[in-house]
Parts: sequence; structure tokens; C-alpha cells
Amino acid sequence: MLSPTLFPLFCVLFLCFPVAVIFTVQREITAATSPEFGFHSRNLHASTPVVRFRQQIPKDDEQLLRLASRVNPNQPSPGSIRKLAFMYLTTAPLPFAPLWETFFNGSSKELYNVYVHADPTREYDPPFAGVFENRVIHSKPSERNTPTLASAARRLIAHALLDDPQNYMFALFSPSCVPIRSFDFTYKTLVSSRKSFIELLKDEPLQFERWAARGPIAMLPEVRFDDFRIGSQFWVLKRRHALVVARDRRIWEKFNKTCLWEGSCFPEENYFPTLLNMKDPRGCVPATLTHVDWTINEEGHPRMYEREEVVHELIVRLRNTRPRYGEDGINGSDWTIGRSDPFLFARKFSPEALELLMGMARTVLFNDSACGA
Repeated sequence: MLSPTLFPLFCVLFLCFPVAVIFTVQREITAATSPEFGFHSRNLHASTPVVRFRQQIPKDDEQLLRLASRVNPNQPSPGSIRKLAFMYLTTAPLPFAPLWETFFNGSSKELYNVYVHADPTREYDPPFAGVFENRVIHSKPSERNTPTLASAARRLIAHALLDDPQNYMFALFSPSCVPIRSFDFTYKTLVSSRKSFIELLKDEPLQFERWAARGPIAMLPEVRFDDFRIGSQFWVLKRRHALVVARDRRIWEKFNKTCLWEGSCFPEENYFPTLLNMKDPRGCVPATLTHVDWTINEEGHPRMYEREEVVHELIVRLRNTRPRYGEDGINGSDWTIGRSDPFLFARKFSPEALELLMGMARTVLFNDSACGA
């Protein structure tokens, strides 16, 4: 029989032991699985996540997108905060990170989230810092002329959907993109829109070659040639359209095939425009808000603005250019005639232009009264 003085101690040990076991097992499970979930601090090849999602995030794309497709489809209620999801798809350090830092500086962190997809086979020196620190999602290799760039964008959308139910608009950027308006102007423009901004171009040069890049009838019957669209890979999607992407399997299966002709293979410029053209063309403004100059085309790359070209007058011209709205009449877009949405971003800028862009950040780029705009 236990001594009266030992009986309370025995009870305490009896009650606490299962809790200790559960805590220990949970720590072991977390240690074993944590590299598969959440954000990664991509300090060169570091792979341990330091920011956790509200739920476990699988590495497998199929499981990831299935999970994302189940999130609440409702837009944030009128009284709640609507956030912008800034999604960066890169295979190199972000050369304009200091400029983006200035863009976000002074803005409430309750208004935006940042996500980075960084090809894990590349070196990132200097590592991501500031608003980009610890914001790298689980990423996979990505390269042109393959479905991997479109896969990376789908991965970003899925993570942003799962991360924050208040993410309202989802914007995709490349390392060479820069903002040309203030955060306040950008935020108000996007959250006030009832539509997504994505090019839905029809009857473009080599459109048939792109459609048939996987084989003469490989896209049929799901994607007819008349349904096929081309557009900039840099778009801004409403939450409902981000969910369309996350839920899609049928159309993605076609674009996820290996191309027979790499020179005509640009899924990142075809999949998203085609999908939304088939699902909800009238829910889209058929234009991109990221300015690009295709008057110079070097092996499929648009004009790059070099350091000596970055002057006040360039920003004036970029801001005052009217976006291209599809074919202004094709695709049910007659209502866009006379419309003139502002360009909010621009590309491609040479990394050597950073110093000059930083010099005009507050006086020109993020000064909404400058440039006559």
C-alpha cells in the first residue's frame, strides 16, 4: 500500500506521463515532416521552414492543388481586409528587391502577402531578405519551353489560397518586373476591380503552332483551336479565378504534356488565358497591367531597358501607354473600347538599372502626382 505522502505524487506522475509522451511524439513528427511544409528560408540551400501554414502543406502538386481547391470560395466580406498576394517566380536572386522594399515600406502588412517560388537547383546569393525573407514556398525546378513555369505559378496560387483566406487578388511577377506606381495607388486600383486582369489574345502569329506544339490533335477534344488563347504570363487574378486554376484538372492535363516542338511551347503564356477564356471571359479585363515592349524581340524575349535608358521620360511613357485589350471586340470584350486601365508594373529592366530606379523611387515611381498621372 502506498504511503499517504507518496499517493499525490503518484497521481501527478500518472496523469502527466501520457501528456509527456504525446508531446515527445508530436515533436518527433514535426521534426520528421517539417521540411515538407510551409515556407522555406532559401539562404542558399537551406531547406528548413521557419514559417508555418495553418495546416500541413504537401509537396505533391496534385495533393497541394486538391487541398487548395477546397478553401472558402467566398471573397472577403465588405467589412474585412482585402489583401494582395504578390507572387514572385524566379530562378535567381531578385535584383530589384530593394526597390520592392521601398514600394512596400510604410504600407500596412495587413494589406498584402509575399510569396516566392525559387528554383531549388539555383544559387541565391545574396539570400532573400526583408519582405522576401522566409517567404519561399516549396519550389521545384522551372525552365522555359516546358510546363514547369506554369506549374510553378499554379503552385504559388495554391500556397497563397491556403495561407490566407483574405487574399483577394493574386499578382504574378518575374525578377525583371518593377512597380511604377505607389503601393496605395496599386492597392486601390486592384481591390476596387470586380474582374481579373489577364490578356486573352486571339489570332496571334503562330497561334496554331502553339496549339499543335504537343501534336496535331493532342489538345482535342478538351481544348479546341477556337478556344486557345495567348497572353502575358504576368496577370492579376481575382480569388474566384485563382480557385478556377486550383480546381482545374481537365485543361491542365493537356497543357502539362511534353511539347514535340519546343520553339512553339509556352504553356505559361497559353494555359491561364485559355482556361479563363473557356471558364469566364466576361469576368476578365483582357489586358495585363504589366507593361512590356515587344517591338524588340530577341529569341522570344522582349526589350530590356538598360541602365542608360532609365530616365524620368521613360516612366512617363510607360504610365501613359494604354494597355492592349485583346483585339477590342473579340472575345466579348467590346466593353473595353475606350477603357484605359493604368499600368502598375513594367518589365524587363536590367539589374544594372537598380541604382537609377532607386534614385527616382520617391520622386517619380511612387509619386502618384508625378508624370502627369
